[in-house]
Amino acid sequence: MPTTPATAANSSSNGTGEAILLELVDEDGRTIGTAEKLAAHQPPGRLHRAFSVFLFDEQGRLLLQQRALGKYHSPGVWSNTCCGHPYPGEAPFAAAARRTFEELGVSPSLMAEAGTVRYNHPDPESGLVEQEFNHLFVGMVQAPLGPDPEEVGATAFVTAGELAERHAEDPFSAWFMTVLDAARPAVRELTGPAAGW
Repeated sequence: MPTTPATAANSSSNGTGEAILLELVDEDGRTIGTAEKLAAHQPPGRLHRAFSVFLFDEQGRLLLQQRALGKYHSPGVWSNTCCGHPYPGEAPFAAAARRTFEELGVSPSLMAEAGTVRYNHPDPESGLVEQEFNHLFVGMVQAPLGPDPEEVGATAFVTAGELAERHAEDPFSAWFMTVLDAARPAVRELTGPAAGW
């Protein structure tokens, strides 16, 4: 994955364990500052920039990931293909491609913007709050996955019907249905009417 000025400035691979910063935004998505990642998620939460990725295979099935049990926020729950936060100054599209590769070992193809959604979702398990201005992306996955076990506990490709069944039985992230519903018009355009999204 190429290094950009934003990723280089925010990389913690130098062993110093520096704090990860998020980009704080106003209600219109304009940058107004930065905050440390965990602090931004403490109640009542601070509105910050985020992204959510939805990747599909050739059959129109959505790639889900189960968040690794070691994650501090929403461990062990199922969610969309990839989600996260751009570094300050990093374009959301670049951040989405970067994190998809880091977490799942694949680069999305045909990835396109699918709008934005703003939400406030408290997580009852952790007590953390997701106050996010979320940039949505949809695309295809056309290569074998290579998940990072520190990030991803499991993966699954599901049809729309299989997702409904799984969502009724398994725990999902607090934000999952909000971001999926917001991305549906772009999902339908990508997968076609026969996929049922």
